[in-house]
Amino acid sequence: MPFVPVETPKCPKCGKSVYAAEERVAGGYKFHKTCFKCGMCNKALDSTNCTEHEKELYCKNCHARKYGPKGYGFGGGAGCLSMDTGAHLNKEEEGLRNGARLEPKRIAKAPEGEGCPRCGGYVYAAEQMLARGRMWHKECFKCGNCSKGLDSILCCEAPDRNIYCKACYAKKFGPKGYGYGQGGGALQSDCYENGDMAPRTAVIDVSKIQARPGEGCPRCGGVVFAAEQVLSKGREWHRKCFKCRDCTKTLDSIIACDGPDKEVYCRTCYGKKWGPHGYGFACGSGFLQTDGLTEEQIAAGRPFAPPSTTSILAPEGEGCPRCGGAVFAAEQQLSKGRMWHKKCYNCCQCHRPLDSMLACDAPDKEIYCKACYGKAYGPKGFGFGHTPTLVSTGDGTSTNLYADGKPLSGQRSSGGCPRCGYAVFAAEQMISKSRIWHKRCFHCSDCRKSLDSTNLNDGPDGDIYCKACYSRNFGPKGVGYGLGAGTLTMA
Repeated sequence: MPFVPVETPKCPKCGKSVYAAEERVAGGYKFHKTCFKCGMCNKALDSTNCTEHEKELYCKNCHARKYGPKGYGFGGGAGCLSMDTGAHLNKEEEGLRNGARLEPKRIAKAPEGEGCPRCGGYVYAAEQMLARGRMWHKECFKCGNCSKGLDSILCCEAPDRNIYCKACYAKKFGPKGYGYGQGGGALQSDCYENGDMAPRTAVIDVSKIQARPGEGCPRCGGVVFAAEQVLSKGREWHRKCFKCRDCTKTLDSIIACDGPDKEVYCRTCYGKKWGPHGYGFACGSGFLQTDGLTEEQIAAGRPFAPPSTTSILAPEGEGCPRCGGAVFAAEQQLSKGRMWHKKCYNCCQCHRPLDSMLACDAPDKEIYCKACYGKAYGPKGFGFGHTPTLVSTGDGTSTNLYADGKPLSGQRSSGGCPRCGYAVFAAEQMISKSRIWHKRCFHCSDCRKSLDSTNLNDGPDGDIYCKACYSRNFGPKGVGYGLGAGTLTMA
């Protein structure tokens, strides 16, 4: 029996099918969610403000304007009733926005000192905002400098009886000066804003007041007062003088290093000047350098290693299985109870260096990497274990029995695989909708992607598809379906 799709209702506004996931009902008709808006002002509607008239939707205001009673004074002078039919909503006019005419705002002036401090008008209860006991219009309640909208959290009341946001208040009335609060990033000395209030800074010579020998700052010899002292190994330094001897980097108690010469250094300069040196120190740690040593000193201190591991031979059967040399504890690698040199512990075919995770012990008493072991001793044949990466590496002859993925012999039957028609045995069967398939035939009909129980989709045509191809062939279509779902197209 052929597949007959379910008849879906049509949207009265656009004429396209409406599915359950996006339908909105009004007046017995089903609309798309995107079509469910007023036919005059395009306002989005819901069940509380929707009115249907002859398959057209309106908000309550537009419906009353178009179909409600009209005339000046109707109902005892109700001011909202007029002769307006909404015709102006369908064309653009000067001074209109979203179909509404913007009239200039007229605010009644209040007596001096009683109205809004910014505009001077009366402030009614529905729009008042309080600051310092004064009432402001919500529209006027913004920063006096940057005009940023404020609320009770952001508002700062200033001495000039104005209101500011926190940033403008700090810039205008907060403490100023370079380094105030020991490097507070928000505090600056804005000379252009502050004028005469800008701090007057000058370079201070801390060595002008000299101390007695051995009592002052170790670098400049000046007297160190309590407001500027920094301690290091019981000695007092000026904060200005407490920096690295070599690179002049400013220091603190975390990165300062006291050197044997009674100076202070940063960690990097201390390591270069006083740290360990030499080729290969600490097994090749990259941060250790040979700064401070000549090339001759470096060459003399470089260790010498014999180029061959066979210089010291071991008794038969006791040394390294590859070179026969003696294996000492510092360089040994174990594999199946045998000790190898670290230099010799590599794949016997591709010579890739190995470790305990990569090494594979072979029947020929050699060691291989995993790839070479698989080639030499692993299973062979096209499609073995349904893994296409396994190939035949024997004598070079092809072992591909099924060049096109189908058997060359056997009986076709009506109960066989739906794709190739041949019988399916238990070791290779895959089940879909009570039908049995070969594992090699169990792939998407369009893109031939291998399938399993997680991405299988049975199509109405009796074939199987992956999720993407099923959606493209049998899923819902249409631009904008599902409110802009990007994967749905007209393909």
